[in-house]
Amino acid sequence: MILVTGGTGLLGSHLLFNLTEQGTPIKALYRNKKKCENVLKIFKFYDSINGQKRFDLIIWVECDVLDVVSLHEEMIGCQYVYHCAAIVSFHKTDFYDMMKTNRQGTANVVNSCLENNVLKLCYVSSTAAIGGEGELIISEETKWKQSPTTSGYSISKYSAEKEVWRGVEEGLDVVIVNPCVIIGAGDWNESSLTIFKTISGGLKFYTNGANAFVDVRDVSSIMVQLMKSTIKNERFLCIGENTSFKKLFDQIALNLNKKSPSILIKPWLMGLTWRFIWLFTKLIGKKSAITRETARSAFGTTVYDNSKITKALNYKFHSLEEMVENAVKGKI
Repeated sequence: MILVTGGTGLLGSHLLFNLTEQGTPIKALYRNKKKCENVLKIFKFYDSINGQKRFDLIIWVECDVLDVVSLHEEMIGCQYVYHCAAIVSFHKTDFYDMMKTNRQGTANVVNSCLENNVLKLCYVSSTAAIGGEGELIISEETKWKQSPTTSGYSISKYSAEKEVWRGVEEGLDVVIVNPCVIIGAGDWNESSLTIFKTISGGLKFYTNGANAFVDVRDVSSIMVQLMKSTIKNERFLCIGENTSFKKLFDQIALNLNKKSPSILIKPWLMGLTWRFIWLFTKLIGKKSAITRETARSAFGTTVYDNSKITKALNYKFHSLEEMVENAVKGKI
């Protein structure tokens, strides 16, 4: 039996699709029943004939990783666990909730794995947990560096990783994947896919920053391969392509038949913009779409090394063009 947390998310839904190919019983945890409908849509997008049948193979269970008793009970009889559940936010007001779900939730998963003699755990971390401010190229060996500009999300994921490594010390076999910005078929109103919705509505501005992007299909495939392998107690960066935001925006605009953003926005203007939006949304009781952290990252350039995973699995990632094309075709 395989247990998956966070199965209704972008990565979780693709992971479940991959896992249904094995014929192994799968139990997926969810908190919002309605989001299970999006998972079915993903299944039907990739397999219009047997998507429903594959979806029906999954045992869906309403359970929060913060519910220690229920989590322990649902893990009984499971040999392999994929922990994808997490909160992603760059709002300071969400820091406490992120620490609860990302750190304590992961601690609960690790403890349940140990108590139920789980054979192997795959934990989905993030490049945000690597740190490495000021480094030219970031790899798995880059040491964590916390500074006044480190986001709460980064701290929560780094703290969660420490819980996983604690599990290793207590005898649990694990693999950790650290994906960058994930792109793929899914809901354009959630996670990193919101940029597709923004560009589809017409985006005129861009920044001169750069980051790493990866196809969700690659992250899912790597997770499954690592769990099947003899590799244990290691972490792997999942990086498809290091590229500029401008190149990403241009590729998305091309696939949507929209005009590419053509106005370079300066850092000082972005600084004024995020402050104005923050104040306005504060007055009307909503959360700002832009925060200090997201504004800062829009002008930063971060380069990641994916050589460890490519060598370990002889893996070839999808190109930026392929991941964008799939995300556009798979809009749900």
